[in-house]
Amino acid sequence: MSLTEDQSPAISTGDGPLVPPALRANPLRDARDRRLPRVPEPCALVVFGVTGDLARKKLLPAIYDLANRGLLPADFVLLGFARRDWEDEDFESLAKKAAKEHARTNWNEEVWARLADDIKFVPGSFDDDEAFDTLSSTLDELRNSHGIKGNAAFYLSIPPSMFPVVLKQMERTKMADNTASGGWRRVVVEKPFGHDLASAKELNALVDDVFTAEDVFRIDHYLGKETVQNLMALRFANQLFEPVWNSNYVDSVQITMAEDVGIGGRAGFYDVTGAARDVLQNHLLQLLALTAMEEPVEFTAEAIRTEKLKVLRAIRLPADPGAYAIRGQYQQGWLAGERVPAYRDEKDVPADSKTESYAAVRLGIDTRRWAGVPFYLRTGKRLPRRVTEIAVLFKKAPHLPFSHTDTEELGHNQLVIRVQPDEGVTLKFGSKVPGSMMEVRDVAMDFLYGEAFTESSPEAYERLILDVMLGDATLFPRNEEVESSWRVIDPLEEFWAGQEPEPYRAGEWGPKAADDMLARDGRSWRRP
Repeated sequence: MSLTEDQSPAISTGDGPLVPPALRANPLRDARDRRLPRVPEPCALVVFGVTGDLARKKLLPAIYDLANRGLLPADFVLLGFARRDWEDEDFESLAKKAAKEHARTNWNEEVWARLADDIKFVPGSFDDDEAFDTLSSTLDELRNSHGIKGNAAFYLSIPPSMFPVVLKQMERTKMADNTASGGWRRVVVEKPFGHDLASAKELNALVDDVFTAEDVFRIDHYLGKETVQNLMALRFANQLFEPVWNSNYVDSVQITMAEDVGIGGRAGFYDVTGAARDVLQNHLLQLLALTAMEEPVEFTAEAIRTEKLKVLRAIRLPADPGAYAIRGQYQQGWLAGERVPAYRDEKDVPADSKTESYAAVRLGIDTRRWAGVPFYLRTGKRLPRRVTEIAVLFKKAPHLPFSHTDTEELGHNQLVIRVQPDEGVTLKFGSKVPGSMMEVRDVAMDFLYGEAFTESSPEAYERLILDVMLGDATLFPRNEEVESSWRVIDPLEEFWAGQEPEPYRAGEWGPKAADDMLARDGRSWRRP
């Protein structure tokens, strides 16, 4: 008879007493436990600005999805704070509507009924002392009535200009104080983290003064995407790629985040921010850091941050920014069969706006691994399609024994990590075309998450909110990373100040100057 892990007999560990199976190290059980999803301690999630688009389209649906997957603690409270004259029932109705419209998992009325009993609302404005006193006392009451033990995470789903007001209120009421609360208190800060290095330092100093540094979670939702995390697995769990992941074999790296939409109703934010501050400073530089980092000594938040920070500090700006740092602004054009307006014709955008809706730059990394390898980063709105990808282009073979006509359609070997929308990995390499001739052309091998795994990937906010409640900061940039990123962006913004952005027609892949930038190096942009 074979023994299962629970049937194995007690054994002696030497001179000591017999050790029962439940207390003994067991590889089968240990491996199983590592695969089990972690569930946070009882806690509250307080969402400031809960009536905004981010909360309705991302945060509230993510909370429902976590509940539906059984990943919320049994004792959990969702507490909304906004300038509305609402009762708990009014907020519950809004939350249900938002979750039903945008949740990724199937709707389950029983799951919602259980969650609805733990949804509360506190009305008030951010400068209202009385409202924050009420919020503080409500959390104290929930410690006993809902068993949250003083644990609470605060999500600042509000404009960055309001961060100081809210943080000072939390400091005044001691809501951010772990000792006073009797549990843990954490804060989630949405990007952008300031608008330049000076403001980022000021914000970091404020938030780290109110909360302890370990309790500050600066959220970049791109780092919660499954494919971004898979980049580390691809590199460090496989022997196949790491030996060629360096300047000996890599010709260049292209990181693209393209959007087919315009600015929508975000003119007030976007026109003072632009593509470089909105996307390049955070999303793309984080993707660059993950692509170029050395292997961490362990898979922990501190070890990963250490390696990413080394990359960010080693970034070299182009010596000739006029040729290798390009800004663009979309003009009227056609997308998906519809005519779309120019950027300056969008609602609330000034007619003489010089804000860029497109940015592209060539960066270098001054490390032994990447010396001489250009990293091309680009982002833009009103481009032909929505796609985010990291493309590693390898050098061509130093010698081909075939004739030129046999290989004229052969390009660079490529490893492409698609972050969105079709998450997966593509490997492009040369293969012989069937037939009597020796003709070689590019072929692709595709890995798609949706086809390889039966379980769907969690939405980025779902994963990141869970990590906040667990206290796992692995996927959250620290203040040193934020400040190092601004040291890359600030000189570019200074160079671009007052310049007219290059025009490009909506539906095209950016301005001609961006194509010229790569052509100058004998390269061209990859078409996603």
